[in-house]
Amino acid sequence: MLIGNVGKDPDVRYYDADQAVAQFPLATTERGYTLQNGTRVPDHTDWHNIIVYRNLAKIVEKYVRKGDRICVEGRIRYRSYDDKKGVRHYVTEILVENMEMLSNRPQPTETNVAQQPTAQPVQQENAGEPENEALPF
Repeated sequence: MLIGNVGKDPDVRYYDADQAVAQFPLATTERGYTLQNGTRVPDHTDWHNIIVYRNLAKIVEKYVRKGDRICVEGRIRYRSYDDKKGVRHYVTEILVENMEMLSNRPQPTETNVAQQPTAQPVQQENAGEPENEALPF
């Protein structure tokens, strides 16, 4: 699970039979602190490559914008590729299965009620994991 701020508006692309994929960077920050000896440790921000597929990508396209605070759940994917010069690059991506929007939105008015997102968690359909109704712990 990652909670952070969206770094730029999502890039959404469509492929086979109206299927969508959205990509965007997510910044997570570990707050700074002071050690017992008085040494100040500054904030540390990490950037994550977020990938969202299918219907959840369509929701991202409609409602997620740069600066929004979101919570994502998913799995890590590592991949590599060679550029035109033959240099190998390694990429770490987060494949999102669930997402919850945490940003406050302005109160809806009569003209924009249909455009407001809900604060409900959104789960990716067919995430590849069976649902467990009763967990053993």
